[in-house]
Amino acid sequence: MTIDHVPAGPLDTEPLDAPADQHAALLATLTAAGVELGAYDRRIAEWLAASPGMGWGAVATIASWVKRAAEQPNP
Repeated sequence: MTIDHVPAGPLDTEPLDAPADQHAALLATLTAAGVELGAYDRRIAEWLAASPGMGWGAVATIASWVKRAAEQPNP
């Protein structure tokens, strides 16, 4: 799974370019950022991606924060 659907910069509007599987996109973003995931982490990521009212715009925004934070140089 690629993270192409996750915005790489600050958002001024809701991201609408949803992937077929937003749960997989979220997991791919977390993995690419070097976040070690446990079983509960994966469960919450699945819940977040599947929650009613939690459309791609919200999931993409959270994933974008993670992606951008991971790209920052370490002090």
